[in-house]
Amino acid sequence: MMQETTLTETANSNLPHDAASFNMAREVARFNMIEQQVRTWEVLDPVVLALLNDIPRENFVAAEYQGLAFADIEIPIGANQLMLSPKLEGRILQALNVQNTHQVLHIGTGSGYMTALLASLAKHVVSVDIHAELSAKAAKNLTQNNIQNVTLLVADAAFGLPDKAPFDLIVYTASSPVEPVGVRNQLAIGGVMFIVLGTAPAMQATLIQRLSETSFRQDVLFETCISELVNAPQAKTFEF
Repeated sequence: MMQETTLTETANSNLPHDAASFNMAREVARFNMIEQQVRTWEVLDPVVLALLNDIPRENFVAAEYQGLAFADIEIPIGANQLMLSPKLEGRILQALNVQNTHQVLHIGTGSGYMTALLASLAKHVVSVDIHAELSAKAAKNLTQNNIQNVTLLVADAAFGLPDKAPFDLIVYTASSPVEPVGVRNQLAIGGVMFIVLGTAPAMQATLIQRLSETSFRQDVLFETCISELVNAPQAKTFEF
């Protein structure tokens, strides 16, 4: 609670008081976010950079945090959850190479911003969150931003959605100590899953591609540290 109060005070202090100044400051902040945060974190795909410019990130941030919408931090979104930093959102999108034929499963709807980014590139996105209040907020945000090719579900999707598989892309926007069993099998042949594996402070952003019915390729993309998925599977402990 103390952290949220501090962030709110900082956010409010960053807001200009007149509309013209606010609009100018907002566009400068968006430009700086892309050029100084996202690009410098090896996100160079022009499609991704254009999308981050075109989808208004501030529309998915609560009013009290508007001054932090473009900051290089994770922003509280309610239910003790955090919005990913802009550079991580960009890095994920670049790694996924989303196509307009893709059917996507997004686990961790949050504010709906990553869902909006995915839906702007994909054919359809099924986005799942265990918190009904966040899903409701995301529905409002997506509607107000005219994002229509999305199905929102309130459910525990720590182990995917096998009844709606296969998916071309599966995207976790929360971490898991170990890979959830069986989720990679929900990928279509050629499909890709993004998930952050491990425990703080040693987590690895991982890309898993399904090559055939029985074979997969797994690559570590970079190191990061994000919040753990609710009900994520835990590593087995050994007792002596």
